[in-house]
Formats: sequence, C-alpha cells, structure tokens
Amino acid sequence: MHLKEIESPKVLKNMSLEEMEDLASQIRTELVATISKRGGHLASNLGVVELTIALHRVFDMPQDKLVFDVGHQSYVHKLLTGRYKQFHTLRSFGGLSGFPKRSESEYDAFETGHASTAISAALGYARARDLLGQDYRVIALVGDGAMTGGMCYEALNDAGNTGTRMIVILNDNEMSIAPNVGALSRHLTDLRASRGWTSTKKAVRSGLSRIPLIGKPLTAAAAWVKDTVKSVFMSEEKEGFFDALGFHYYGPINGHDLSGLINTLEKVKALEEPVVVHVLTRKGYGYDKAEQRPEAFHGTPPFYVETGDARKTSKLPSYGRVMAETLADMAETDRRIVAVTAAMPSGTGLNHFGERHPDRMLDVGITEEHAVTLCAGMAAGGMKPYFAVYASFFQRSFDQLIHDVCMPALNVTLLLDRAGLVGEDGATHHGVWDLASMLPVPNLTVLAPRDLNELRAMLRWTQTHDGPCAIRYGRRPVDLSGDYPCRADFVPGKWETMEEGSDVTLLAVGSMVEEAVEVRRLLDKKGIRARLVNCSSVKPMDEDFLRGIGDTPYVTIEEHVMTGGFGAAVCSLMQQEARPAPMICFAIPDTFVQHGGRGQLLRYLGLDAEQMAQRIITELHERNQGT
Repeated sequence: MHLKEIESPKVLKNMSLEEMEDLASQIRTELVATISKRGGHLASNLGVVELTIALHRVFDMPQDKLVFDVGHQSYVHKLLTGRYKQFHTLRSFGGLSGFPKRSESEYDAFETGHASTAISAALGYARARDLLGQDYRVIALVGDGAMTGGMCYEALNDAGNTGTRMIVILNDNEMSIAPNVGALSRHLTDLRASRGWTSTKKAVRSGLSRIPLIGKPLTAAAAWVKDTVKSVFMSEEKEGFFDALGFHYYGPINGHDLSGLINTLEKVKALEEPVVVHVLTRKGYGYDKAEQRPEAFHGTPPFYVETGDARKTSKLPSYGRVMAETLADMAETDRRIVAVTAAMPSGTGLNHFGERHPDRMLDVGITEEHAVTLCAGMAAGGMKPYFAVYASFFQRSFDQLIHDVCMPALNVTLLLDRAGLVGEDGATHHGVWDLASMLPVPNLTVLAPRDLNELRAMLRWTQTHDGPCAIRYGRRPVDLSGDYPCRADFVPGKWETMEEGSDVTLLAVGSMVEEAVEVRRLLDKKGIRARLVNCSSVKPMDEDFLRGIGDTPYVTIEEHVMTGGFGAAVCSLMQQEARPAPMICFAIPDTFVQHGGRGQLLRYLGLDAEQMAQRIITELHERNQGT
C-alpha cells in the first residue's frame, strides 16, 4: 500500500510486517522530500517512524489518546492519520501545523509545543476517563530530553501515587536538541547498558519454563532471587527509579524493530497500572546527513537533500552568534561572566561562547525555571551570569524572575532570543508576551536592539551594570549601520532619533525599527515628514522625550501583543502626565497567531510597512479634516 492511500491508521491492523516496513521507508522518503523544501523538524521524526507505526497498529486512536511531548515529532503521526495530501503545506501560512493541533484533526488529542508537559496532560486524560467511567487508553510519548524538565517528575510522582492506568513511552535517543545532560541522562545510559541483564532474564525464564512438570514452579520460585541476580549484572537497581515512582518498567527495547515494538506494546496494552516503556531510537535514522548531524537537523531550514546544506543562508551572522562572540570577548577580561543555556547551546548561539570558555558554559537541560534561579544564586555568589533562552521558553520562569532575580536586584542578564514573530513554528513559539510579563517588575531594565550593532553595544553596557537586565531580539538578523551608524555608547533611558520630521513621530521598538524605516520612506513619498525614533530602551523609557513630544501626532510600533506592551506603557505614562496618547498603537491584537513566514504574518496582522503607512496617512487626513 502506498502512503498516499492511507486515510486512517486502522489500515495498519491488517498489514503484514513486510508491508509496514515498506511503509516506514516511504514515510522517511516523504519526510526528507517535504522538509527539504519546507523546513521543519527532521531528525526527531526520522527517529520515531517505526515507533509511531507500532503505536497506531496496537492502539485504537482517536478513541485511545496519544499525547506528544513538545510535538515536533508528530509528522509521522500526521501522515498516518489522513493528512498526506496536505503534508506539502506543512508549516506554511494556512497549511498544516508543525505541531499537534486539535482543530486540525480528531487524532490530535492535545496541543503541545514546549517540553515536559505530556505526562501531566496524559494523566489529566486518564483521570477524566476514570471519573467519567469511560474506557480508553492514554499514551504519553516523551522524548528523553523532556525528562530533564521538572514538570515530568511532578507528573510521574502524581501518576504513580494514583496508580491509574496510563502508558509513558520514553523515546530515548540520547538527545533533546543538544546532547542530554544531568543525572537522569546518566541513569538512562545505565539502563541502556543493562540490556545484558534484560536478555539474560528472558533467557533464564524461557529455559526454566520449558522444563516439563516443574518449569512453572521453578519460574515462580526464582522470582525471589531477582534482586540478587540483578546485582551481578548491574551495580545498582537501575529500574528502581521508575519502580519507586509506582511505574512498571519495560525496556530498553529497540525502537527501530517493528516486530519487537508491536509485541511489547501488545503486552503493555493489557496492563491496568502505570507503565513506562523505554524505547531506544536513533535521531535522524534513515537519512545519513541527519544521523551524522542530528542537532543541525533538529529544526532545519529548507536544504539540499544530496548534501544537507541549507538552501538559503543569510549573509549576516545570527543575533545569537553576535551575542555569543561579544560575550566571549567580554569574558576574556572578566572572570565573573558565565553563560547558561537550557538545552539550546546552538539554537541560542552559546556554542560559540563554549568553544572559547568551556569552563564557563553551563547547559542545565530543559529547566528554564531552574536556570533563572541558578543564575540568581551565582550572582549572589559574585558571578555575572547571562542566561540565553528563547523568549517563548522564558515564559516558564516568571515566578523566578520576580522573586529570585528582581526582588533582591541581583546581577543577572537575560538574553531573550526569538522575540516577536518567529514564523513557521507558530503560536507556541512566537515570543510576543515577554514585555507584558517584564515591564511591571521593579528593578528590571528591559532593552530591545534595533540591529546587531546595537546588541553589541547593549551587551558591553551590561558589563558595567549592576542589576537585573533583559535584552530581547528577533530571529532574523538586521544591520542598519549602512544608513544609520550605531551610537558609540549605549545609554538606557535615552532614545535615538534616527531621522527628523515634523508631521508625525514613529516610536519603534527592536525588530520593528527596520519596518519603521520603510514606513517613513513611504510617508515621505506622500509628502509626510516623519520623525523616526529608535526606542531601544523599553524600560526605563525616555520620559523626557515623551514629555517634550508636544502636539505632534505620534504612533508606537512593536512586534508584541497590544496588552501590556510598549504602546500600553506609553499610554499609561502619558495619561498620568495628562498628555496626548498615541494616535495609533501598532501591535499584535488579542489573538494567537498561526504559523507562516514572518512577512506573511505581519501582513495578516496589519503590521507590514505599507499597511502601517496607509493607516497613518488615513488617520492624519481625518485629523486634518476635523480641524
């Protein structure tokens, strides 16, 4: 059967092993072909092809509930659940999401996008089932990287305590995005190494059970020596971690052996208790370029299949690289500087810092909350920590930001990458709520560079600053220095007038300064002279500038939600001063923004330069008509 003929995973139940293995090969071909054109999460999906087929073969989705952790490994699931014909639209505007989406398919039981949530959500389903007297199975598919996050342990502890029927599939590929770190990673390594015990146990059981008459009694009698025998093969009770939490443990098993997977899952399906199935997979399996560089193909832009090279590369370095190299230069003469990442060294660019200062580069796993308080502790101990993290992932650290960093005014700098609209990863990854969370917090300086050069200047300023600071910057690198050389010295609380004009003032923040440059050009073509101001110091604002703005109409422009953002802060200040509010606040409305190219999304939201210019022209015209 060809992949394109599959409208429902129910067809898998009548397939032979050979047919399913052929289907696995077709899926890998489709994954590589589509993602090479669209971009997306390749390596993780290549690694779960057989596992996803086995899950749909054994269980009865959508009645049974399959909950993904993170969700970027759900492409195979989409292909098996009737979405082949739409798969070419993956991650495009109006097309399939790169993550599970309840509105997209009844097979997507729960929407995910960030790590370590699946066990909690699956337990929620299991409890709802029990309370409503229903009968279905719940499976949480969890990557081993997610198990570095504390939320998993909270859920495991609760699930084991209740004893309710649920299954946790631990997909162990030894990586989240970067190679895993921490005690759990070492524990899983020990479990992988203990396969000698597993195979020996099976052989002994099989041999004893075949002895005529006394086989079964001997098998039962041998059970009491289990712990003693285990100690011969393992230095400690390696399975005891999950046992102690109340889970029955199966594994480790080969995640690319369809027959073995199906047999194991059939056994697990019959159990009436919490179960962990430990599955060993290889990230990037089946495409040699991804197997050799799984980290590079975790989330990849479009690429050439033959070489694995990206189709489009910016001539500019990324914000992350510029940040890391500047920070590394600063660290040459400042032993206090230490860099922290939450399992994202390459995504944030900190791998470049780590190459030069490996002893001061800390990867703490997917533990954003821990990372912030860890930085607070290091700052209290005399260090100067910089935590680089995606803005959307930093949302998890709000309590730690307030209580552990800002309340004691500790010397921690937060580097929020991917602030604003990040494009094809969609709603779960857009970094559009960070200002709303940070601006109300006392003692915190909040900055947003207009381009790469201003980021460098801000970082050097933080070296002399003593207190909490956050710098937010977008995904797409920008360099405006050709027309607008960067100020030699950055000073917080002082905005930069990039162009003069008397008809209207454009107050732009961060990534939207580039859009504002184009807005000004379009206005100029209509005979409207606009003053262009770079408001890179979001907190403190340049209050003197705002007080002196007079009667000139002005607008605010930001890549952030309207509520609680820069425009709202300007409105609040001007209201307190009894001064005119902005003519327009350009920002993201009260909605979750779908996936698509950043330019498409800006147009969809009315925030591209042409739309903003036209709205300003219309508003100025109406004001002039009114006078």
